[in-house]
Amino acid sequence: MSNTIRLWRPVGPNELALITKSAMREFPPRLPEQPIFYPVTTYEYAVKIARDWNVPKSGSGFVTEFDVSTDYLANYKVEQAGGREHEEYWIPAEDLPNFNRAIVGHIRVVKSFPE
Repeated sequence: MSNTIRLWRPVGPNELALITKSAMREFPPRLPEQPIFYPVTTYEYAVKIARDWNVPKSGSGFVTEFDVSTDYLANYKVEQAGGREHEEYWIPAEDLPNFNRAIVGHIRVVKSFPE
């Protein structure tokens, strides 16, 4: 088994429903207006997005946690989205199926808002 990197993704209730439908194994395809999938590198950053973005937009927010093969992630660099504490991977929407195959184990919900 290859080494993994732990990542997080803040999601709203609709995306969580689709993840649940996949038996917590994959993230759903991006919508046409979403050209990238952006898992984040820290739990704190994911909490901030789930709480400050997903809750006002949809009434609830969730932080998911998952492990991804380091071999797969070697194809991407960590990007900064406005500051050092805002680091994420930018996975093109068309590569999301490959990303999903690189997830080792299950996607886990580790925090939900409102608390």
